[in-house]
Amino acid sequence: MYDIALIAVTALVIAATRFIPFLIFGEKREIPPLITYLGQVLPFAIMGMLVVYCLKDVKFLSAPFGAPELIGCAIVALLHLWKRNSLLSIGVGTVAYMIMVQLIF
Repeated sequence: MYDIALIAVTALVIAATRFIPFLIFGEKREIPPLITYLGQVLPFAIMGMLVVYCLKDVKFLSAPFGAPELIGCAIVALLHLWKRNSLLSIGVGTVAYMIMVQLIF
């Protein structure tokens, strides 16, 4: 019974997050300027926050001096500049980082 309730609540929350914008803004086809601004600014802010979070505990003064993290970040950045695919660049960077941490460093 708990599993069914959990699935029902999860489905309800997901459906609510899909329908609430239509309830707030109505059926207007024009996007409010605030939403347009947030759509332009938030992706970069979120990515910057993720980079800071991922590098916050790196010890640059002791071995391996943050090498796996910096190499992983470089792989993500270069692959994204080349292919312009966030999912691909983050996925490959993560796999490369994990290989370096588990097998090399």
